[in-house]
Amino acid sequence: MISNNTRYADSVNAGIILQDTLKGSPERVAMQTIGKTHLHIKYHSPGVKGRIVWGGLVPYNSIWVTGAHKATSITFNTPIVIGNKKVNAGTYAIFTIPGEKEWTFILNHDYQQHLTDNYSADKDVLRVNVKPIVNTQTQRLTYTIEKQSENVGKIIFAWEKIKIEIPFELTIS
Repeated sequence: MISNNTRYADSVNAGIILQDTLKGSPERVAMQTIGKTHLHIKYHSPGVKGRIVWGGLVPYNSIWVTGAHKATSITFNTPIVIGNKKVNAGTYAIFTIPGEKEWTFILNHDYQQHLTDNYSADKDVLRVNVKPIVNTQTQRLTYTIEKQSENVGKIIFAWEKIKIEIPFELTIS
C-alpha cells in the first residue's frame, strides 16, 4: 500500500503538484528485492521549498543524517558488498558527509537516533567516497533501490539537483 505522503512527495517530484505546501518531512520507505536479498530504507523526506540546500541548509564537510528527524535506516536480510567491503545482514543508519566534489557515504550501527545527536564514528561499519551527480530537480528528498542484475544493485539518493549512487553486490554463498 502506498501512503498519502509517498503519493504527495512523488507528485511534487513529478511536477504534478506545482507548489510544495506540506509542512514537515513525512516518513517514506524505499524497498527492493534483488535475488534473495530484501533491502528496506526508512527515511524522512524534507522539501527544497526555495531554500539553498547544499552549502546552506545542509553544510558541506559535516556529518548529515541524509534525511530529517530520525536517522535514515537501511535493513537487508543477507550480507551485501559495498565498495569491496562485506556488510553483514542487519539494520544500519545512513549518514553522509556532503562535499562540493565528493561525498562520504556511511553505514553506522546506531540506527535509532535523532539526527546526528549521538553519532559516533566509532560505530561506523562502512565509509565509501562517491562523486555527486548533477541531476534534474527533486523537490522532496527521495531514496530508491535499483536492481541492475540478479546480484547487483544501487542505492540512489536524490534531492534538489544532486544525486548519489551507491553500487552494491550480493554475496554469493
